[in-house]
Amino acid sequence: MTTEAADTAALLTRAREALERYLEVHVDDDGALTFSHAEVPCVIQATRLAEGLTVLSLTCVVGWDLTDDDGKLAAAAAERAGQGLFGTLGVVHTDRGVDMTLRYAFPAHGLDPVPLGTLLMLVVSTASQLRGDLLDLVPGDSEGGQ
Repeated sequence: MTTEAADTAALLTRAREALERYLEVHVDDDGALTFSHAEVPCVIQATRLAEGLTVLSLTCVVGWDLTDDDGKLAAAAAERAGQGLFGTLGVVHTDRGVDMTLRYAFPAHGLDPVPLGTLLMLVVSTASQLRGDLLDLVPGDSEGGQ
């Protein structure tokens, strides 16, 4: 195993241990961690950007294929994005509706499992809260995507 692979594998192991205190976590074939929190699917991946700089990238899918005919959802998402969230809120318009994600990437080398778990849960909880808040604006779409 290369040093890069060992670094990313060790970081993903710490992230898994940190999250398992709160959630059921699955390890995919490629090593990525997947889990759900309050109907928000999430994935964590690790990447070494440079020697000594390995980052965790957390992506939470807040909603998908959402109806936003009147633009209220996109406007509310833009307003929330300006409120200093843990992460970056993304809104993509597709042929089927609006997809929303919350992404957060940070250097995690050296973080112990307890503070790492706290940081990850701050982002995941933010995504779950966003899902609830923003789905209230979607007419007739209480499920918030598939």
